[in-house]
Amino acid sequence: MRNFSPNSYGAENQNWGIAQSQDKLLYVANNKGLLEFNGANWTLYPSPNETIIRSLHVVEERIYTGCYREFGYWVKNKFGRLEYSSLSKEIETQLLEDEEFWNITYVEGKVFFQSKMRLYSYDTSTQEYHFIDAQNSLPRIFNTETGIYIQANNEGLFRVVNNEKVLISANSIFKEDEIIAIFSKGPQPLVLTRNNGFFNLLEGEVTPWEIPTTSLLKQSNVYSAIELENGNYAIGTVSRGMITITADGDLVYNIDQNQGLRNNTVLALFEDVENNIWMGLDNGIAMVSPSSPFKVYKDQQGVIGSVYASVKTNGKLYVGTNQGLYVKETNSRTPFKLLSGTAGQVWSLHIINDTLFCGHHTGTLIVEGETIKKVSAIPGTWKIETLKDKDLLIQGNYDGLYVLEKKNSVWKLRNKIEGFNNSSRYFEVIGERIFVNHEYKGVFIIDVDPAFRQVKKVDIEVIEPGFNSSISKFMGVLRYAHKDGVWRYNATSATFERDSIFSAVYTPETYVSGKMVVDEEKGALWFFSKDKISQMKRGKLNESFVREDFPISVATREAIDGYESITPISDQQYLLSTASGYVILDLEKMQPKEFNVHIQNINVLSKTQSGQLERFVENTANESFSYDTNNLRFSYYTPSYDKFNIPKYQFQLEGIYADWSDWSEDASVTFENIPPGNYTFKVRSLSGGALSSNEASFSFKIERPWFLSTVAMVIYAILLAIVGLSVHSAYRKYYRKRQEKLIAKNKRDIELTKAQNEKEIIKIKNEQLQQEFKSKSNELAASTLSIIRKNELLTRVKEELMTNSENKEFAKPLVDIIDKNLKKNDDWELFKEAFNNADRKFMKKLKKAHPKLTPNDIRLCAYLRLNLSSKEIAPLLNISPRSVEIKRYRLRKKMNLSHDDNLVNYILKL
Repeated sequence: MRNFSPNSYGAENQNWGIAQSQDKLLYVANNKGLLEFNGANWTLYPSPNETIIRSLHVVEERIYTGCYREFGYWVKNKFGRLEYSSLSKEIETQLLEDEEFWNITYVEGKVFFQSKMRLYSYDTSTQEYHFIDAQNSLPRIFNTETGIYIQANNEGLFRVVNNEKVLISANSIFKEDEIIAIFSKGPQPLVLTRNNGFFNLLEGEVTPWEIPTTSLLKQSNVYSAIELENGNYAIGTVSRGMITITADGDLVYNIDQNQGLRNNTVLALFEDVENNIWMGLDNGIAMVSPSSPFKVYKDQQGVIGSVYASVKTNGKLYVGTNQGLYVKETNSRTPFKLLSGTAGQVWSLHIINDTLFCGHHTGTLIVEGETIKKVSAIPGTWKIETLKDKDLLIQGNYDGLYVLEKKNSVWKLRNKIEGFNNSSRYFEVIGERIFVNHEYKGVFIIDVDPAFRQVKKVDIEVIEPGFNSSISKFMGVLRYAHKDGVWRYNATSATFERDSIFSAVYTPETYVSGKMVVDEEKGALWFFSKDKISQMKRGKLNESFVREDFPISVATREAIDGYESITPISDQQYLLSTASGYVILDLEKMQPKEFNVHIQNINVLSKTQSGQLERFVENTANESFSYDTNNLRFSYYTPSYDKFNIPKYQFQLEGIYADWSDWSEDASVTFENIPPGNYTFKVRSLSGGALSSNEASFSFKIERPWFLSTVAMVIYAILLAIVGLSVHSAYRKYYRKRQEKLIAKNKRDIELTKAQNEKEIIKIKNEQLQQEFKSKSNELAASTLSIIRKNELLTRVKEELMTNSENKEFAKPLVDIIDKNLKKNDDWELFKEAFNNADRKFMKKLKKAHPKLTPNDIRLCAYLRLNLSSKEIAPLLNISPRSVEIKRYRLRKKMNLSHDDNLVNYILKL
């Protein structure tokens, strides 16, 4: 069963009618408009007058619909979109007030539109209309092999003949109870009523059809019904979902919300060409596939839980779950029953010598019918296997390996195999050697004594330890499976070797579990991967192995990774465990069907608004697109509605991509900024492991932009020629000018050589002047130094005379001579002459900048120009260093220097 919610199909809750077109597209009459479903996408076409579409019927390429005071038909245009044509507009003035059209049918070139008070017929060849009025309400119209019937409330059942109604039966049942459907059953019609079940109608006589399901139908408030291709009847009810009965009236199944149906009110029923039954519900849409190879037991109420193991024996089906061991009679509708004493996790079920063993979280159990016997209370029995002695069994537990023994027809725990304490979920016994798989450590190879009581030796074979890895013995060969492939154990070399044939069952990308399930009876080994389950068997013609894949994805299986199980329950049927029940797989029905892939729409997308549709493209013609419309989206579909075989698609754009894309369930692809050129878009699909019978394709061209067009190329050629001539002329001028430049350069070089010679002479003179300047500077420095030393000496002598002389009178003349010498300007004149020789311009600049300076100020500036310190200047001026500082301060004020200006730097910069 497959459910579609209003959110998934993008319309309102209620759905009043369902039909299918010749190209297998599904159409649904919805409160919001007409829905189209192609298996990949839903498309909504609003009703022409924005009212509820109550009815629809497909005739060849036309989809007829009826709504409030409007009926007409839809036809696909060249873009693959439906366009509506109104038929009722031609007779709009003759329509009844507040009229809605609830049913539509077609027979012999005439389309009948039925409202509650009138039946309209439209002749498709002559475009003529006829009316049949009713005095009372007309609930429905019925199209059968024997003719068109209508029911009038309080009047009875009529047949339409030559646009007239002819009374067939005025039985009270037909007057008072609403007729839901009329079926042709041999020579007599079979009438189904809303509240009273089925009636046979033969030559006006009405008799109840007594069947086992009559009481069920009377309690269910029947609303819709159809006859199925296999002769069964599908009946939609208001409160009990869909009831299906056989041609003899026996119940096949009753599907309601308890079985996963979205809603119990079935407003419309339809059987498609693949025998899927579609239901228009009061809230959503549902589909049931009776012919599907899958039958799903969904534990909606959480009664049994997640299934880990299953087995069928003695007419009973046992399922071990996380909640306990459950049993029911096979092929019965009785619910599962929890066996007393088994509440809790069941890990495995094994039939050994006609005895059913249960590996349970609490220990080991034997199941006899619905009775449980406890064999071992050692917690956590993963698996049980026979040993070489038929009265001995070995089991793997949470804490190691144990041996069971049968004595006096009673199984009991004999011993633990001492020396090994690791969890033993997967183990295999070969001779006196036990192989135990550990997901994270590798494979333990355990040598035990002949009595299986004591471990003699333990080795660890680290192949490729990994999550959900496992080991299994199949046809006498031990195999190890994990993410990177399958290894087989070579007993001769005592090593594991990669098995290339078995490793092909999955890739690291499709790996979900290394779990392997052995079917000894059928000689098969099962593997589970992301997109399929695989069966390995011996070939019929040779000893090589043959693989058969079944496209049952992990999403479909809903299994618990690492705990998958598959159990044969009949010759071609297997039970697959899931996280909330199980799935019955019928291999006989897993036959690939032929199907096609179609391009639904081709859209030009906006260049400025990402993903915004600009226009549709006719998908049957080769079209050219301008360079500005080179963003294209292709939508495609395969009309397959099987829940377990969702189509996958692969595309190729020849002209850009040499290879096909990866398989994906996405039913559209967008190409942006396609460069100019010729292209062919191709798409194919994969469903049920088979490729589509065709490849849908669309060829198109992206035009070159105007600046790359033929006219533009001619213009470019002309411009190129002009440019070439211009370049040639420019070269000639260039070389002529170059020659002239060479002549001028030679002249300049001669003049430059002459100028360089003159420059060299000037340079020599400058060097002489610099040498002379240097000499003058040295003289200035020497004279300055001499004056400083002379004055310092005189000052020191003066101080000595004044300090140490006993005869002051005798010393005074000498002191006067020294003072007179210190105050003479001879030293200054000598210094001034040397200073002017070394720095002639300074005095002129200084006097020009500060004309009010006194000779003493100018003298101080000269000393500062030589970067002399106050201590060095003091002897030259015959004053103390403190007095020099005062002079410097006064000089700053005369020069109007700010507090931040440095006096020496200022003088040096003049």
